[in-house]
Amino acid sequence: MDLISSTDAGSTTEPLYRLNVGIALFNARGRVLIGHRFKDDGPEIVLPGLDWQMPQGGVDPGEEPRVAVMRELWEETGVHHADHLGETGWLAYEFPPYHGPYHRLGHFRGQRQKWFALRFTGADSEIDPLATRNGQPPEFDAWRWERLDRVADLVVPFRREVYLEVARCFAGFA
Repeated sequence: MDLISSTDAGSTTEPLYRLNVGIALFNARGRVLIGHRFKDDGPEIVLPGLDWQMPQGGVDPGEEPRVAVMRELWEETGVHHADHLGETGWLAYEFPPYHGPYHRLGHFRGQRQKWFALRFTGADSEIDPLATRNGQPPEFDAWRWERLDRVADLVVPFRREVYLEVARCFAGFA
């Protein structure tokens, strides 16, 4: 399911979509890891009560999505121990209007994402969203395991449709 046409991604008159990977990290009980976003990040706003999300992050130029997903998982959570279960096609969402100061994401229309289902094979003590890794500041100030079918109700509205599709695609892993 492509929520936004991929043909829009290459237009020279329209802002581009940032390539991104999303991570549904499942524990042994079938719950997914979600992090509590504690601050806005340019066009990625945080709304009270809708400030949880699954880890996600950008794909570096020339980086394969399967490599990016493991790098992003480690950068955002500290997790090294996870096995690949499955992945979606490319999904996309648009950022809400942003009129703030210059921001690294400000010139993007939104994000085009490939989501990965991973099985966590480590111990909960491995999870630490507060550390700075690869020079990337923390995005989350707390984490918890949550039912996959509940996560769309905890995210900002501009991500909700993608989260519903991820929940549909990965329901068998929950």
